[in-house]
Amino acid sequence: MASLLLAVIYLIFISLGLPDSLLGSGWPKMQMVFGVPSSYAGYVSMTICFMTIISALISPRLIRRFHTKWIVIVSIALTVFGLLGFSISTRFWMLFLFAVPYGLGAGSVDAAVNHYVANHYSSSVMNFLHCFYGVGAVISPCIMALALKMARWNEGYRWTAYIQAGILFVCILSLPLWKQNDAAAEEENRDSAGIKETMKVPGVLLTLIAFFAYCSGEATCFLWTPSFFAGTRAGLSDETIASFGSLIFGGLMLGRLISGFISNRLGDRRLIRIGIAVELIGILLVILPLQGYVVAAIGFVVIGTGMGPVYPAIQHMAPSNFGKRHSAAVIGLQMASAYIGSTFMPMVFGYIQQAVGIGIMPLYLLVFAALNLGMLEVAYRRIDRVRECGR
Repeated sequence: MASLLLAVIYLIFISLGLPDSLLGSGWPKMQMVFGVPSSYAGYVSMTICFMTIISALISPRLIRRFHTKWIVIVSIALTVFGLLGFSISTRFWMLFLFAVPYGLGAGSVDAAVNHYVANHYSSSVMNFLHCFYGVGAVISPCIMALALKMARWNEGYRWTAYIQAGILFVCILSLPLWKQNDAAAEEENRDSAGIKETMKVPGVLLTLIAFFAYCSGEATCFLWTPSFFAGTRAGLSDETIASFGSLIFGGLMLGRLISGFISNRLGDRRLIRIGIAVELIGILLVILPLQGYVVAAIGFVVIGTGMGPVYPAIQHMAPSNFGKRHSAAVIGLQMASAYIGSTFMPMVFGYIQQAVGIGIMPLYLLVFAALNLGMLEVAYRRIDRVRECGR
């Protein structure tokens, strides 16, 4: 039974990744169909992320009141509705209407499932699970590329909605599997702290800034990688450009797969340091002034590989760094902070690239990688100082 539940959670992580890369992959074509500037992708992305922020902020309250399984069911259903809505959109403004359920379906389930895994599974399992997020995120650009080749961009959203509906059906069938941890989870959630109390815990604010920085860089890659190649490499087909949306996700999947085998041995902190170092190497590869697209494409895969362990490691550390009492609120706040970065920073980059050119993208990513590393290192020192004083 425990193995079956873990298999379902793997499937849930695939469903988390499926919607995230569709907009970036389809936008070069969607932009032409709707007749809007390239920067308008930032508005759609911002709306989705804003609703996700709201969903993440209310997640600690939802986790206290409802079991994770019910949050999963409702959230995936909202995502299916949002994806189907995008698929029938014939006017640009319609994307904003369906971005509401699209975004609301992401925040709570992400926070709830990550909280559940952080409290019941090892760092290795957390990395493997987030690797499966990468599986979903790699699949959807391929779906969009196939849709652009065989039909229209709308079909990319529709086909993804069908896959999500299948995952929702499996989650409904799996409801009895969650009973094994129901009593323990209810006891943990009943005693969990609120957001206001949690914000006062040393190190929490710094990890929120680090999460903001990480997801600012990650979301910028999600949305603008295909456009980077469209703007810096001539002669590429629409399908090829769309497929570049999978580069960063393929790297994320690879990074988390590798981390799953070594995370218990290295520990979360060391894994994050190594990951950010690899990310910096990838950024340097993209910066190299070469005419072909191969080295830059490898660079984005390396960036994703370095980013891979950062997200799951930060969240897995929440119970050990701040205690199980604060872990639900910490993870909810981290998700909200992450989505603030995902909401505004790709849009900010949209304006920057319109003014100076999309070739500035690797330097933009470099700033956030440095901020992420710096904030985490300071947070570690404060957490360790508190522990030493408590002995």
